Amino acid sequence: MEALGALEVSLVVALAGAGTMTVELAAVRLLAPWFGASSVVWTNVIGVILLSLAVGYLAGARLSCRGSSTRRLGLVLLAAGLATAWLPFLARPVAEVFLPSGMALDEAAALLVWGSLAAALVLFLPAAAVLGCVGPLAVEVLQRRRGGHAGDAGGRILCASTLGSLAGTFATTHVFVPQVGLRWTFLGAALVLAALGLWVLARAGRVRAAQAALGAAVLAALLAPQGVRPSREGERLLAAVESPYQTLRVVEWGTGAELRRRLEVNEGFDSFQSLWQPEPGLLGAGHYYDLFALPAHWSRARSSWRVLILGLGAGTAVRVLEGTLPAGVALDSTGIEIDPEVVALGEAHFDLAAADGRRVVAGADARAVLRASPERFDQIVLDTYANNMEVPAHLATVEFFRELRAHLAPGGWLSVNAAGFGQGDPVVRAIAGTLAAAFEQRVLLVRVPFARNCALYAREGGALPEPGTPEWSIADPRVAALSAPLELPGAWTWVEPPARRADVLTDDRSPIERLQLASIAAGRARWVAER
Repeated sequence: MEALGALEVSLVVALAGAGTMTVELAAVRLLAPWFGASSVVWTNVIGVILLSLAVGYLAGARLSCRGSSTRRLGLVLLAAGLATAWLPFLARPVAEVFLPSGMALDEAAALLVWGSLAAALVLFLPAAAVLGCVGPLAVEVLQRRRGGHAGDAGGRILCASTLGSLAGTFATTHVFVPQVGLRWTFLGAALVLAALGLWVLARAGRVRAAQAALGAAVLAALLAPQGVRPSREGERLLAAVESPYQTLRVVEWGTGAELRRRLEVNEGFDSFQSLWQPEPGLLGAGHYYDLFALPAHWSRARSSWRVLILGLGAGTAVRVLEGTLPAGVALDSTGIEIDPEVVALGEAHFDLAAADGRRVVAGADARAVLRASPERFDQIVLDTYANNMEVPAHLATVEFFRELRAHLAPGGWLSVNAAGFGQGDPVVRAIAGTLAAAFEQRVLLVRVPFARNCALYAREGGALPEPGTPEWSIADPRVAALSAPLELPGAWTWVEPPARRADVLTDDRSPIERLQLASIAAGRARWVAER
């Protein structure tokens, strides 16, 4: 007779189901610092988990046919705890095998897809496969305990497992990862699974070996190094935070007027999210934030300039505008940033503290907040990215751009940071064409000098200035020096609304991730050709 009662078996299966979902949902966050969190990475991780569970189901079925199913269930749970405990410590060395550190973004193109798949197989297949063994073994335990029909036992186990998975899904996303971080989310799940295994083995009369194995596993996990990313030579690490969305680092270098700070997101490849210098104003060549300063001068702003910044980050765009507006013009800015930890770091290290004329909305999606607001602005800055390179699909569609247009005052400007490798880049052209379709007129596309970015300009109820004309001229010598290189041949172009509807990104069809992969591949090919 098996030692576990029906209720106890259901509890074990429910907690194992919760552990399975914790591993699956936290798996993408674990890989995000290297491979991002796009739907491609999600697909790879979910595919690996499903494959692993299928293998586990088959192995569990074989294990249930011989010996004590209760004892084997306990051993399987203990093994699942051990395999889960090591995930946060193995992530860095495994990921860097398939995506070595120090690579530029254009060098990492193909590895983002296949590297994430390979890393997911190495990291998550063992833990998920062992967890897959739990169900068949639990069905066998319950069947031997209750007798009756196999379908009755299987249905009860599936119900308990699914309810546990449901609880694990919500708890992982809304409680565990935000509150305790990835490391302790995995360790917590591992400890629960291992404790379950110990308890089940105790009920089966095999406790001593289980106690020794559990003690060794917990000690090894607690003593293992966390693996903090090293700083570059000459940099000082000011802060390191793991937010619900990403891993964040603030680094500093230089002294005096040359002091700089940078906000890095995840592994960052060769880019960063926000930049700070002691005085507000232009950052210099190679920084796309500077081009957000042009519309106020083209509009000949006189009293105030109302700006909405979507993708505020740590506030770089705000400080650029504060230091470059025409004389006598006051800035009234509203910034929206989905990650509240980014805002907290901005306030602590990037001079983003609240002040007159500054409003910050933290922890909210840009599109959702915009729909609830009746306000209109002289300029909207769109700079929304995830993992430095991923454009959120719902923030690059013609419907969204129309919503932005509705929030512009007459003559108002929409300025977009479009990361890509030149004016012909697939992502840049798709976003520019979609923007032109939303505004029903051509938009201005300029390449940011010495940067892997382009800037897009659209205007509501007003003409766009053409390079080389009086409308393009700027009185402020600092900003004029910024706009002058953009007049050169090849530095700018007009983008008309696409002739084909299929070329416009929509809420229904926005293949932005495929375009991003094509962008990286094209950039890599051009770099190789130029060498």
